[in-house]
Amino acid sequence: MREILLDGIRVADDTDAYVIAEIGHNHLGDLKIAMEMFTSAKECGAKAVKLQKRHNKSLFTKEFYDSPYTSENSYGPTYGLHREALEFNKEQYRELQDHARTLGITMFATAFDFESVDFLAELDIPMYKIASADLNNIPMLRYIASKGKPMILSTGGGTLDDVRRAYEAITAINTQLVILQCTACYPVEKYDDMN
Repeated sequence: MREILLDGIRVADDTDAYVIAEIGHNHLGDLKIAMEMFTSAKECGAKAVKLQKRHNKSLFTKEFYDSPYTSENSYGPTYGLHREALEFNKEQYRELQDHARTLGITMFATAFDFESVDFLAELDIPMYKIASADLNNIPMLRYIASKGKPMILSTGGGTLDDVRRAYEAITAINTQLVILQCTACYPVEKYDDMN
């Protein structure tokens, strides 16, 4: 039987679904909004809430980081400063962890780069999410696997060979792996576009 422990909760073929509320950066960089979203997720029955963590200066080229970003939804004059406005620092993450513990809900995050993996490791998050875009990022998959925590891997846009390669790279180090079959674009117009 397939089973895994996610922050002490057994998830298997014979258990209820493990519902994760995607918070991402929908909190708009506002700690109070994030906490309210955590509370709503708990009230709706979610077992976990997931954020996204990026170290923008290493993730983007300097040119892209400094490029003008004048959208009506921009939180800064450049794309980099816009992205920075959406990131929480360690103290804020700790406040969010405390809030999640008080609610009795698990908090974790998607790490988008090596620096973010280390940031989350210092906070001792209970598991890592890996975005579909990193399905082929074998060095980062191995690095996250080395942290010894459960990993939830998205596969949207990947081929079966991509998934096998990621599986082999991860499980050689860490067998605590959940693979998500993901639809990369939605809503899907035709059934044939689902994969």
